[in-house]
Amino acid sequence: MAGFRTKGLNGGLGPTRRAALTLIGAGAFAAGGMTLARAAADDDEVLTEAKVLRDPDVPVAGNPDGNISIIEWSDYNCPYCRKLEPELRQVIQDDGKVRLVLKDWPILGPVSVTAARIALAAKYQDKYHKAHDAMMGVSSRLAESRINELLAAAGVDMDRLKSDLAAHAKDIDGILKRNNEQAEAFGFRGTPSFIVGKYRVPGVLSMAEFEQVISDARKAKMN
Repeated sequence: MAGFRTKGLNGGLGPTRRAALTLIGAGAFAAGGMTLARAAADDDEVLTEAKVLRDPDVPVAGNPDGNISIIEWSDYNCPYCRKLEPELRQVIQDDGKVRLVLKDWPILGPVSVTAARIALAAKYQDKYHKAHDAMMGVSSRLAESRINELLAAAGVDMDRLKSDLAAHAKDIDGILKRNNEQAEAFGFRGTPSFIVGKYRVPGVLSMAEFEQVISDARKAKMN
């Protein structure tokens, strides 16, 4: 992808993982809405700092004022996303200064789309994170009936959820469209995929590897 160059990491990452990690090129995360990267001519409108890092409609976890951002594109029916979730959250909790941007990217079928839309609708009653955690916490593939059971058990008002799904359908679909456009422009091919600071990370990392990337991302931010 244009605008990226390979960046090896110090520490215990093998050759395959080092090759997968790339550092976003000059101008990355610059002030004033400069592009993060360019894959095609129209990416200037897709990959801006404001849209990727600061979309006000996209939920944030961790420390909202953290000094480094991790942006995660995930699918509720992705087994790798579910497996990684507790480890990533532990790394973020232990660090204390990481801002996690949660990009719903439902690419694994119609139920994934339903799950993502429902999670984003729960945001209107301040229950996105409860919905997210409930669906990520299961060990088997989701079905729509199971989604409703999980969210009701997590304390989501299901009547209001249904109302918000209808009332905010256009806004929810707009979020999912933006998330998809950004993932495609970054060249991601599946979930989970990440941006960690200035690093593009397609795929799963261990806790130790995430800690290393976060450390290197902080160093790259200072350069």
